[in-house]
Amino acid sequence: MSAHTSSRLNAVRAIAAKDFTAVRRSKGVMLPMLIVPFFLLVVLPLVVGLAARSAHPPDVTSLVRALPHGFARHITGLPPGERLLTLVDGYLVAPLFLIVPLMLAAVLAADAFAGEKERKTLESLLHQPVPDRDLFFAKLLGAFIPAVTTSWIGFALFVFVVDVTAWPVAHHLIVPTKLWLVVIFWVAPAVAALGLGVMVRVSARATSTQEANQLGGAVILPLIFLAVGQSTGVLLVTLPIALAIGAAVWAVALLLVARGVRRFTRDRMARTI
Repeated sequence: MSAHTSSRLNAVRAIAAKDFTAVRRSKGVMLPMLIVPFFLLVVLPLVVGLAARSAHPPDVTSLVRALPHGFARHITGLPPGERLLTLVDGYLVAPLFLIVPLMLAAVLAADAFAGEKERKTLESLLHQPVPDRDLFFAKLLGAFIPAVTTSWIGFALFVFVVDVTAWPVAHHLIVPTKLWLVVIFWVAPAVAALGLGVMVRVSARATSTQEANQLGGAVILPLIFLAVGQSTGVLLVTLPIALAIGAAVWAVALLLVARGVRRFTRDRMARTI
């Protein structure tokens, strides 16, 4: 690696690290990053686990019947408590989990440039001795790495809560399944990258993080509709479909990032100050 390349990489890391430090000090950014994953990945499986361990667990037979025959036959043969755990924690929460990396990436990316404008630090950032391309990628990494890392930490907590609460009922591990592993390590980073590809460009044009979040809110809505469809049995994500979805999302995300890199210039950013 040449000295020039090493210097560019160090500059990218420094800008990304500075962004992460700014995020940690901002309650307006940190609270959404922690509260939503906590309720979705800790509180929800805890409630489901406690309900499954009750004397009369909720009857999910009608929901199971709405599933494709292969899934329905597998789940119907389980005891009532284990049936609830397998249906909710094993399948229905998987698409809901995708809201976490998308939301985190959107919140962090909204702060990427709009936050610099609010903190009056954008001018000094634009004078950094790094190419426009490196500056853009540094902003992406400053949002992508915390979003994916937080999602993976949340998933580890989810696995712990699910299996601890489910063990007295199922006497075996409910998660992770093959579907969950594909979702967490393949689809979730793709979804985060997709959110970043849109939100970084929105943040570059917005004058505040609030405006950036409002403009980028439409990115989250389609996935929420997909998750609602999954939880009502309209859609059921299988392993091949999850792999295909991940590939499609990665393709769109990389396309958006590539277009964003081509369009990003310091002169355009300077005109928005």
